[in-house]
Amino acid sequence: MSDLFSAVTAGSQAYSAADIEVLEGLEPVRKRPGMYVGGTDRRALHHLVAEVLDNAMDEAVAGHASRIEVTLMADGRVRIADNGRGIPVDPHPQFPDKSALEVILTTLHSGGKFKAGVYRAAGGLHGVGISVVNALSAELAVEVARNRRLYRQRYRQGRPLGPVEEIGGAPNRRGTTVTFRPDPDIFGEDARFEPARIFGMLRAKAYLFQGVTIHWHCARELLGAKEDIPAQAELHFPGGLRDFLASELDGRSLAGDAIFSGRAAPNGGGMVEWAVAWPIHGDGFVVSYCNTVPTPDGGTHETAFKLALLRSLKAYGEMAGTRRAQQLVTEDVAGEMAAALSVFIAEPQFQGQTKERLSSPEAGRLVDSVLRDAFDHWLAEDPVRAEAVLGLALERLEERLRRRAERAIKRKTATNRHRVRLPGKLTDCSEADPERSEIFIVEGDSAGGSAKQARDRRFQAVLPIRGKILNVASASAEKILANQEIRDIVQALGCGMGRDCDPAALRYGKIIIMTDADVDGMHIASLLMTFFFREMPAVVRAGRLYLAQPPLYRLAHGAEIAYARDDAHREELLATVFKGRKGVQISRFKGLGEMPPAQLKETTMDPRSRTLLRVRLPEESQDLASVRRLVERLMGRKAEERFRFLQEHAHLLGADALDL
Repeated sequence: MSDLFSAVTAGSQAYSAADIEVLEGLEPVRKRPGMYVGGTDRRALHHLVAEVLDNAMDEAVAGHASRIEVTLMADGRVRIADNGRGIPVDPHPQFPDKSALEVILTTLHSGGKFKAGVYRAAGGLHGVGISVVNALSAELAVEVARNRRLYRQRYRQGRPLGPVEEIGGAPNRRGTTVTFRPDPDIFGEDARFEPARIFGMLRAKAYLFQGVTIHWHCARELLGAKEDIPAQAELHFPGGLRDFLASELDGRSLAGDAIFSGRAAPNGGGMVEWAVAWPIHGDGFVVSYCNTVPTPDGGTHETAFKLALLRSLKAYGEMAGTRRAQQLVTEDVAGEMAAALSVFIAEPQFQGQTKERLSSPEAGRLVDSVLRDAFDHWLAEDPVRAEAVLGLALERLEERLRRRAERAIKRKTATNRHRVRLPGKLTDCSEADPERSEIFIVEGDSAGGSAKQARDRRFQAVLPIRGKILNVASASAEKILANQEIRDIVQALGCGMGRDCDPAALRYGKIIIMTDADVDGMHIASLLMTFFFREMPAVVRAGRLYLAQPPLYRLAHGAEIAYARDDAHREELLATVFKGRKGVQISRFKGLGEMPPAQLKETTMDPRSRTLLRVRLPEESQDLASVRRLVERLMGRKAEERFRFLQEHAHLLGADALDL
C-alpha cells in the first residue's frame, strides 16, 4: 500500500504547467469531434451536411435566397450551393490579414448570427457549424459569387491551402457554394453518405419553407437497385407542412377526415406553422423544427403544442356536455397523432451543438398563444369533425385506463403458482403443469356446484361467474376494469389482459366456456367470447379457448340412452338411434345446475367422452378485420346495427322470427 501511495504521490508532484495543453483554432474539433457533432458515427457524418444546409436555409428564410442545390458525388464529396448574398470576402476588421471568409471557416464562434439585424431567425447560431465541417473534412472548397465576381478558397483538414483567390467575373451568379469530403481519419475509411438520408433531409427543409426550391442531384452509381430515391429532383412545396402531412398519411383513415393546419406570425414576432391529424389506425408521429433545424427530442415548442391541443379539446368536450373529456391527458390527445410543427424565433436556445432539443421559453409561449385560438375555431367550425376527434381521444383514454388496471392486476399476480392471489370463487386443481390442466368457466353458482362434483380435481379447475358477464364491446374502460367477474377471470388465468396479455403465462392449458345449452347460455358464451376476442386475443390465437357442448335433452328407451345438443339433434336421434321405438322418454335439462354430476361428467367434462369446440381466429388480416366488424356490429354500442343485422338474417330464422 505504501508503494502505491508513493507512486501516486510521485505522479502528482510531476504535474506542472508544462502538462497544460492549449488547443488553438480548429484543433479542439479534431481532438474531440463528439463535442461538436455528437460522435463519429453515421449520424454525426450526416450532421456535417445539415450544418452547411442550415446556413443556406438561413439565407432563404431571411429572404436573400430562393434556390439551394445539393449534389452528392460518386467520389464521396457533397456540394451545397445557394443563391444568397455570399459570405463576405473582404478583410475582417479584427484580423486585417485575413478575409472574413477565412475567419468564418477557421475560427469557432464566428459568423453573422451574433449581430442583431443580420438574421431575424436562423438555425446556425453558435457560429461553429461551417468551421466544424471544415475541421472534420479531408478537403473543403468554398466559392463565393459576390458583387459580380467569383472567389475561391481551398482547405485541408481545416487549414487553408492559400488565401482567397479571385478567379474571374460572375455577372449572372451569386451566393455560396461549399464542397467537402469527410475526413476518413475521423469517420473511418468506410464512411459514406446515404442518399436516402440526405434526400429525406432536403424534403423536410423544402416543406418547412415554401419560399425555397431545392434541387437534388445524386450520382447514379450511389443509388442501389432497391433504393426508391431519384437521381434528380426539384423539391418545392407551396402548401408547406400540410403538404408534408398529407403525403405521409396518404391512404390512411383520419378522425374527422381532415387535417388541422395553419400558419401565423403574431405582431410580437416569430412565426408558427403546424399540421396535425389523428389516424384512426396505426402509429402516429410528431416532427418538430425550430428555424428549419429538426428537434427530434422536442422541447418547449412541442410541449406547448401538445398542451394547447389538450386544453382546447377538453374545453370543447365540456361545452358539448361530455364530462369524461375532463379526464383526458396529453397522452390521449397527442399520443398517437400525426403532426408537424415549425417555429421561427430570434436567437433560440438549444441543448447542445447538435440542437436536438429546443429550450427557449418564448417558443412555448408563442405556440400556445397562436394554436389555442386556432384549434378552438377549427373545432367549432364543424361539430361532426370535432366529435370524431374527441371520440378518438376518449377511446384512447379508455385504453389508457385499461392498461393501467392491467398493470395493477399483473402486479397482484405472482408467477409462482402457489403464491398467486386467486379469486375466492375459484376451485383450483392440484396439477401445477399448465399443459396438463384446464379451467371451466361456468354460469352461476348452481352450475358451479355441479361442475365441482363432476370434475377431476387433479387437473380440472372451476370458476363460476354470476349471470351474464359485462359486454366489453359496448362498455367503457372504467366499467370493464371495475367489473368483478372480469377481474376474477383475469386473476384466475394469470396471463394479463390487453397489450400485456401473455399466453405463455397462462395457468391452464385449456380455457373451457361451459354454459347452458339454451338461448341464454349461448348469449353468455357470446359475451365471454367477445371478452376474450377484445381483451385477450393472443390467448384465442394460441388456441387455448374452447366451448363445451352440454346436452339439452336426454333420450332413453330401456337400456338405450342418448343425449341431444339441440332440437335438431333430438330429431336426428329419434330418426336413427330410436327409430321405430315407441315410448321414448325425453327429458329437457333446465340447466347445468339441474343436471346430475355423473351425467355432467359423462357428457361434458370427461375428456374421454366429451366434445369441445376450439375457438379460432382467421389467419388472413382481411378475414380478421371482418370478424372485428362483425363483433362490433353485434356486440357494440350501436343498437341499430344489431337490429339491421337481424333484419338482414330474419329469413334464416323463419318468417315470424322478427317482428318488423
